[in-house]
Amino acid sequence: MKRILHIVGTMNRAGAETMVMNLYRAIDRTKYQFDFVYFTQQPCDFDKEIEDLGGRIFRISEKEFNSSFKRTYKLYQIIKENKPFHAVQCHQLLANSFHLMAAYFAGIKIRLAHAHSTRDFNDNSFARRFYRKFSKFLIKSFSTNFVACGVEAGNFLFPKVNKNKILFIPNAIDVHKFLSSRNHRDKTIFFKNNQIKEDTIVFSQIGRFMEVKNHKFSVDFALYLKSLGIDFQMFFVGFGVLEDKIKELVIDKNLSNNITFLGLREDIDLILANTDIMLMPSLYEGFPVILVESQAAGTPALISDQISNEVDLGMDLVKFCDLNATFDIWLDKTNLLLSTQKNHPEERLEILRKRGFDIDVSVKVLEKVYN
Repeated sequence: MKRILHIVGTMNRAGAETMVMNLYRAIDRTKYQFDFVYFTQQPCDFDKEIEDLGGRIFRISEKEFNSSFKRTYKLYQIIKENKPFHAVQCHQLLANSFHLMAAYFAGIKIRLAHAHSTRDFNDNSFARRFYRKFSKFLIKSFSTNFVACGVEAGNFLFPKVNKNKILFIPNAIDVHKFLSSRNHRDKTIFFKNNQIKEDTIVFSQIGRFMEVKNHKFSVDFALYLKSLGIDFQMFFVGFGVLEDKIKELVIDKNLSNNITFLGLREDIDLILANTDIMLMPSLYEGFPVILVESQAAGTPALISDQISNEVDLGMDLVKFCDLNATFDIWLDKTNLLLSTQKNHPEERLEILRKRGFDIDVSVKVLEKVYN
C-alpha cells in the first residue's frame, strides 16, 4: 500500500477539503491510503471519517504554523519519523513552497503542488508581493508535479511552468448522488419543516461565513426583495467566524422570517434539490465544488462575475452578475434563471463526464500520477 500525505490547513466542510475527501472515498484503498497534516489543534469535520477509512492525522500547532522555519522543520520531522510516504500532496497555495521544501529534504520522490485558488487575497504590500514571487519560485523548484482545479488557478500558482506540464483535475464529485436528488426531491416535507409555501422562491447560499463569501450582499439583496413584497425564503448553509455578525445583521434588518441559518449540513444534495436559486456573490473563488454540485443537481446559480467563467459547464444553469450592479439587475437574472428549462439528468451526466467532473475519472488520473 502506498501512503500519500496531504498537507492541508484543516479538514472542515469547504471546497478543497470536500474535493480531497471525494477522492479519498473513491480511491482504491487497498493500494493507496491518505494521511493528513493539519495546522490546527482543533477538531475538524472530517476527522472521524478519515480515521474510519484508515487515515492518520498529524497536527502542527497554530503557533508553529505562524513561523515558516518552525513549520517547515516540524513537517520535515513528521515525514521522516512516520515513513514510508510514497508521495506528498500540498493544498495550501503559497505556503506550499515551504511544505514542498520539507518533503524534498525528507527524501520524498513524488511532490505535488495543488492549486485551488485564483488569487492571494492578502494585502498588496511590497513584502507580500515579494513573498508571492519567492513562494512561486520555490514551488516550481521543489515540485515534481503541478496540479490545478482549473486554468486560472494553474496560471496563478504556476506562472513560470510550461502549461503542458500542469495536470488539470477538476473538482470532481459523486455525480450520481446529485443527479438523482432533484428527481426525488421531497419539496413538501422540506417546505413543511421550514414553514414555506409552495410558490415561495427559495434561495440558498452554501459556504463558510467569511469575508470572501460576501454574505452581507445576500442580506442586502434579501432586504431589496422584501421591499418589493416578493415571497421568498433564503437559507444560509455553513459556519464560520462571521456567522454571529451576519445573524445580528439579519435581526437588525428585520429579516429573521426570510433568512434561515441551517448550520453545517451533510445533506447538501437534498438542499440543492429543494433550492430554486443558489446564490454565490463571492469576492473571488477558484473553482468551487458547490457549483459543480449545483449544476449536477440541475439547480440554477446566480453568481458574482468575480468567479472564473470556467465554472459554467454549459448547461444554461449559471448566470454571472456584477457585484456593483443594481439589485433590479440581480432580480432580472433571477427571473431569467427561474424561467430556464432544466436539462435532463442524462444530459447533465454526459456533460459532467466529458469535462472530467465524475470522481471515478479523476481518481484514475490521480493514480497515474502517484504511480
